[in-house]
Amino acid sequence: MMTAITIGVSACLLGQEVRYDGGHKHDRYITDTLGHFFNFLPICPEVECGLPTPREAMRLEGDPENPHLMTRTSRIDRTGQMTAYCEARARALESEDLCGFIFKKDSPSSGLYRVKVYNNNVAAKTGRGLFADAVVRHFPLLPVEEEGRLNDAEIRENFIERVFSYRRWKDFLLKSPDIHGLVQFHTAHKLLIMSHSTQYYRELGALVGNPHQLPEKELFAAYEELFMKALALHATVKKNTNVLMHIMGYFKKQLDQGEKQELLAVIDQYHNRLVPLIVPLTLLKHYVHKYDQTYLKQQIYLAPHPAELMLRNHV
Repeated sequence: MMTAITIGVSACLLGQEVRYDGGHKHDRYITDTLGHFFNFLPICPEVECGLPTPREAMRLEGDPENPHLMTRTSRIDRTGQMTAYCEARARALESEDLCGFIFKKDSPSSGLYRVKVYNNNVAAKTGRGLFADAVVRHFPLLPVEEEGRLNDAEIRENFIERVFSYRRWKDFLLKSPDIHGLVQFHTAHKLLIMSHSTQYYRELGALVGNPHQLPEKELFAAYEELFMKALALHATVKKNTNVLMHIMGYFKKQLDQGEKQELLAVIDQYHNRLVPLIVPLTLLKHYVHKYDQTYLKQQIYLAPHPAELMLRNHV
């Protein structure tokens, strides 16, 4: 990857003591594992909007679609202060070339999902932090996630795969993009897209197959939207099995009977959740190089992220 990958991260997750109680929520997976591959842009909306550390705890109240940010004891409404900051900060992030964002779960400013919103002192997990909401609205295609959800192997893999894919797309746009380049980009990502959505696979194929129906700038924007929406859908065992069988089809004239049986057995084991995806992929990559399959060699699906992240090792 030629260009550095920058992601936004809630500052407390990086060990910065910016929480309301003066503490932090250092996440070692983010700093010690993802830190080898990503540059971090730390952001604490509450500090950056002018609040001190430590500070009075706050919570969301009222309408979940348009909540107020209230201090818990003194009952000061911080909504205007926070929303003004959020709008300005989101615009400023346009210059940061972000490829993703990891937010702090449950935070009234940074929580992404199921943040508590209070009505008559009764909490419902129906809200989103004000800053997280501003970022998502301003960057609707940006890969975003919460640190707590990254403990789920499938969610973690999907998020990281999207981050690397978004960087590849951004790199494409940096290199005087043209229709020929778009065809090359799409060709390399075909199997990856297929593993997420056959519907988007068809739509993207139709878009690239008829590139002159739109002005170039609109064509690239339409492709980016469909591409990122496709990858936001999780690659399931069923979808991956379909792609594995599709790849196997490229070797129908080269594999002997024993090799075919071995490969089918390994794919079946994956399909039945007895082995992780890395097992059939390792065997397929062996055949890709053994039989010099040029088309498959360029497929991002076979290595969409660094092997060191061990993202395809779960059953």
